[in-house]
Order: sequence, then C-alpha cells, then structure tokens
Amino acid sequence: MSEQTTTDTTNHLGQRFTGQVALITGASRGIGLGIAQRLQAEGATVVLTARKPEALAEAVAQFPEGTALGIAGKSDDPTHRAEVFDTISEKFGRLDVLVTNVGINPVYGPLIDIDLDAARKILDVNVLGTLAWVQGAVHHENLQFKENKGRVVSISSVAGERPSPGISFYGISKAAVSHLTRSLAVELGPDIRVNAVAPAVVKTNFATALYEGREEEVAASYPVGRLGTPEDVAGAVAYLASSDADWITAQVLTADGGVITAGGSA
Repeated sequence: MSEQTTTDTTNHLGQRFTGQVALITGASRGIGLGIAQRLQAEGATVVLTARKPEALAEAVAQFPEGTALGIAGKSDDPTHRAEVFDTISEKFGRLDVLVTNVGINPVYGPLIDIDLDAARKILDVNVLGTLAWVQGAVHHENLQFKENKGRVVSISSVAGERPSPGISFYGISKAAVSHLTRSLAVELGPDIRVNAVAPAVVKTNFATALYEGREEEVAASYPVGRLGTPEDVAGAVAYLASSDADWITAQVLTADGGVITAGGSA
C-alpha cells in the first residue's frame, strides 16, 4: 500500500486508534501487513515484527513517515520478544493493541505420517508463541498495557473449527489458539479484552497451496463467491480492537465468507 493509498483509505475511515500504539507480529506481508495498514489508517502508530529484515524494511517503507517501526527477529525467540517490548517502551511508553498473527505450517499431509519434530515446532510458534507475546505485553512494567485497557486480537483459523485434511495439525494448533483466547479473556478481564479472528482461505503466499490453479473452483464453495483478502481480516481485527467492541471479549470471530456454514472447510 503506497502512502497515497493509505491517505485515501483514511479519508473514509474513522480514527479509532488515534494516539494509540499497536504491535502486529508477522507483519511484513499478507494478513499481518494488511492489519498494520488498517490500524495505521485509523490513526495508530504501528510496530511490525517479522523474521526477515529486508522484507520487513520494505513493508515499513510503505507507511507514511513516522507512523511505523519494524523490528526483525524470530517470533519464538524470547530475546527478540524482549527487544520488541523494550523498544516500544523506550520510544512510545505505551502499548494499546497487540495482534498475534505469526503462524507456521511447514507440513502437509495426513496426521498419521506427520513428523513429530515439525508438529512440536508448530505448537511452539502458533500456540506457545501466542501466549508468550501476551505474557510479555501484560508483564512489562513500562508499557501500561493493562492501564490502557489493552486489547489482544489473535489470528486463529477455520481449520481449528473442523477437520481440514492436509493441514490438520495446523488446525489443531489453531484450535488451541481459539481456546487460549477464551481462557485469557476470562483471566485478564476486565482490564484487557482478548478476542480472535478465524479466517478461511485468504489470498496470500502462505495459503497459495490451498487455491493455486483452482481459485474459481475453491471460491465456488463460498456463499460470497470469492476467497478472502488481507483487508477482509484487517477489518475484523480493527473492529475487535476498537472501542466499538468494548463489550466483546472471549470471542472467536469467523471470517470465512460463509464457507463453514455451507459445509466447506479450510
């Protein structure tokens, strides 16, 4: 998204996040970048994390000057997480919104043949990583996350709601993220709200294997007639993170174009 595009978007959006700081993990491209762009367009200063420094720098360069900061590192690395929170504390002195978007799926195939080391890595990044980012935000003494009525929005998946052959263990990890969301919401309320968004197939590099070469066929099973976009997910995240959703917590918002209700899967 260019600076001009960001400005045009701002023209028809409210400024629900003016003066606020939002951290989005896994934000150099795809859903994470789309979320960061939406929150910034509504007034937030955004902090983006991602594993590859070059890709992250390219993503940050798309934002108006002074509205975005990139910090590269591995999401499941405690040292990286500490650096992110310390940097936010030093530069901004606050954190209002945390979006845990990082997710991996290095395997494809039946559960009975899955490599157990790969399965452990999926759980480490998708589940324990999500929990660790929330722990870091809550426990950091200088971020005022609790005092700012902090909001957490995690990215789950419809693959966590029903069996999705080929990506079943990924779905298992996302089912855990959904339950983690509900559990954290109960423990952290009333000061912090915790919700999640569970998308179906979104047109990103991450999901290419699920639709490449057969997009029309896959989209035909969606009542809305198309696959999702990062902007679709970003809109849902922005709502849950905003004051419009002040009475909403412990929810997993399914953003799937109706495919699950229609009998489909991820």
